[in-house]
Amino acid sequence: MSQTIYSTRGMVVSGQPLATAAGAQVLATGGNAVDAALAVAGATAVTMPEMCGLGGDAFALVYDASSKKVTAYNGSGPAPALATPEAFAERGYADLMPYHGWLAVAAPGAVSVYAGLHRDHATRPLTELWADAIRLAEEGFPLDERRAEYLAMDVARLSADPAAAGLLLRDGQPLRAGDVLRNPELARSLQAVAEDPTTIWTGPLAAAIAASSQAGGGLLDLGDLAMEPASAYEPLSTDYRGHRVHTTAPPSQGLVLLEILNLLEGFDLAALGPSSPELVHLVVEAVRIAFADRNRWSGDPEFVRDLTAKLVSKAWAEERRQQIDRERAAVEVVGGDVAGDTTSFVVADRDGNAVSFIHSISAAWGAGVAAAGTGFLMNNRAGRGFSLAPGHPNVVAPGKRTMHTLLTYLVTDGAGELELVGNTPGGDGQPQWNAQALVNLIDHRMTAGQAMRAARWLSIPGTDPDTLALPQRIAIEDVVGDATIEGLRARGHTVTALPPGIALGSSTVIRRHRDGVLEGAADARETAHAIGL
Repeated sequence: MSQTIYSTRGMVVSGQPLATAAGAQVLATGGNAVDAALAVAGATAVTMPEMCGLGGDAFALVYDASSKKVTAYNGSGPAPALATPEAFAERGYADLMPYHGWLAVAAPGAVSVYAGLHRDHATRPLTELWADAIRLAEEGFPLDERRAEYLAMDVARLSADPAAAGLLLRDGQPLRAGDVLRNPELARSLQAVAEDPTTIWTGPLAAAIAASSQAGGGLLDLGDLAMEPASAYEPLSTDYRGHRVHTTAPPSQGLVLLEILNLLEGFDLAALGPSSPELVHLVVEAVRIAFADRNRWSGDPEFVRDLTAKLVSKAWAEERRQQIDRERAAVEVVGGDVAGDTTSFVVADRDGNAVSFIHSISAAWGAGVAAAGTGFLMNNRAGRGFSLAPGHPNVVAPGKRTMHTLLTYLVTDGAGELELVGNTPGGDGQPQWNAQALVNLIDHRMTAGQAMRAARWLSIPGTDPDTLALPQRIAIEDVVGDATIEGLRARGHTVTALPPGIALGSSTVIRRHRDGVLEGAADARETAHAIGL
């Protein structure tokens, strides 16, 4: 059960207990929220290898209590210089991008966020902050049941790549829960990056990635990997019932979360039951509109017309809200006419600073390939995110960054004081589950634990190119009850009821009260864990 915990000296909520402990130890010894977040990022890269790591991407929001300022960091790697629709067609991919293998890999951008956060906010050397992560990789840690399940499901795919198989399989077989996973190669890579991040951009780690890509038939080359620490920027934000919700900008799809909230603001959700068919219907219809607008208009702002300001505006929400029928599901939702498998965590320290952080190698086990000798898996962000449809705003192109499912959020009050910091992994579930959490926390005034325990649902399809052709349906936890399920069906929705134990995200949240008390909770659906000091 997701329990609400309270603290005054700092709090960490992450998807893995050992990673949460690493961050809590940093806070307990005087580190700030960013120091702790970097420790958690390193530890999750070791203990959740199917979700995140040096071969993936990252996004973050930072709240500075002294200035009451929120800054954002985007760490999204670009497509290779050779990545054109023609290049993929020549390799047999004319309609859909390859989902796995080296052709699916984009340049990894996570280290640029680690380095940017460290440069701007950290108080301790990265080698010190990653000491626990390096130890966990070198000495090993016992695999939990969830990681073992993921591993067992993907043995065939991981077996196809010798480097990945060498990291995760033993004599061709998956480790079981309780077996110790050791990865001394990753320990060396973490140490090298902590000492000098340029090793993964232009140095030995970059050379290892490029060599493995070339050997595996990929397009990624050494020149594609050159980056620098991410720069801070002002995040996207909108007002929701007097609360300022901040999120990450494109290529993150944080704009989807803001559009959902803007659409929902026109309805009195507090008057509806949290799991009532009326409320679920309204949220789902808002989700479908926001996804349709994202799919029609959004792409890398450096390559396509940037309509983000329009899509997150109150005027746009008022216009698009007219498409919502309170009693009937829309048969088809299209983008409006415009004129003109991941882990996340949250940290708050005793001084009121906070971090909302998400990093990912995209699908579970990413592209299913590892750079030989590095100890980490590579993302499949290019394969999962890009389109091959001519004229699509997210069509693959050299140096282009695909639109991401990744996003994270942070909420301040009218005076700029921190109120909430939260997020969830889960692909296209992220804007939906984050919106559901915010509705529960703000409209229904739930505690953190109540919001994490509340019934959850998912509207399908969303934005992933390989799922867009699927018929529209709602997957919903059956704890909502028969009345809600039948009420949704009566409104024209196709509904799949999910039994307990079928994970729908792994949400995390911390609320800060005006007297400095921190209230947080971890999602019991996965392996998330919260520690308050």
